[in-house]
Amino acid sequence: MPVLSSVVPASGPAAGGTTVTLTGTGLATAVAVRFGATPAASFTVVSDTHITAVAPAGAGTVPVTVTTPGGTSNGISYTYSVAPALSGVVPSQGPTSGGNTVTLSGVNLTGATAVTFGATPATSFTVVSPTQITAVAPAGAAGPVTLTVTTPGGTSTLQSAYFYVNTPVLTGVAPPSGPLSGGNTVTLTGVHLIKATAVRFGTTAATAFTVVSDTRITAVVPAGVAGPTGVTVTTAGGMSNAVSYLFLPAPVVATLIPNQGPTAGGITLTLTGTNLAQATAVLVGATPAGLTVVSDSHIVVDAPPGTAGPLDVTVTTPGGISSPKTYNRVAAPGI
Repeated sequence: MPVLSSVVPASGPAAGGTTVTLTGTGLATAVAVRFGATPAASFTVVSDTHITAVAPAGAGTVPVTVTTPGGTSNGISYTYSVAPALSGVVPSQGPTSGGNTVTLSGVNLTGATAVTFGATPATSFTVVSPTQITAVAPAGAAGPVTLTVTTPGGTSTLQSAYFYVNTPVLTGVAPPSGPLSGGNTVTLTGVHLIKATAVRFGTTAATAFTVVSDTRITAVVPAGVAGPTGVTVTTAGGMSNAVSYLFLPAPVVATLIPNQGPTAGGITLTLTGTNLAQATAVLVGATPAGLTVVSDSHIVVDAPPGTAGPLDVTVTTPGGISSPKTYNRVAAPGI
């Protein structure tokens, strides 16, 4: 009597066509191999202990038997697996460097033997349930790829279901500085910005941002602390390099010398204080005055002409506007 000890593999698709290896004893004179009541599509006797057979179509779990002139062997279980069917992937995009985890959903995913992104196998994968697989995406070229899952029951694909996204690159931020209170709008330039999901100033999220194009984003600056910070953009492709943005304290004018002068103007005023190096304007009343920044604590200004009376003098920088100092225009004496 022939005796079977194993069938490898022990499962295959319902459509049949899988080549299995039967091992046992007394197999040399085999005249039939059956999967349940159905004859194998074909079989080859390799030796007295070894037969290869092509599984026919079938369903469920059936016994595999070998018949020789000495009789029919014991049965070894063989399971017909239902073909898998993928229905979705979350997230559906990721960086070209790979390494992110995605979740594939579908049915009949138990026993998955392979998950591929295009032609590249997943770095690793885990069958969570018959309807879910988690997989670590491999590296890939920017663009869409087809996802494929293989199980003993067959193969399922989702065409162009996953998109590799380039890492964003920033080249500049304008203006490059602003007040500690934030609230001003800056423009970020670079490439691969179209899929932006976050803009950060250091670790603080922008108050708001708008993706204008693949090369441009406008963002509302959050409040910050004095000094430089790195601005980054995050997309499905990863986090960009950082470009520098400077948070500036508001200017402070401590002294104005002289604090009075002729209505004809033409004299030089000296302003001292702090945070004056970035000065963009000095107003004497409502009139812009010519200015020269000497240092962070020293500005000289050409007093403009005007009518007699007191005027507010203020300094404007990207950090804000200083509190006013009073300058008094004095009319020339009459005889």
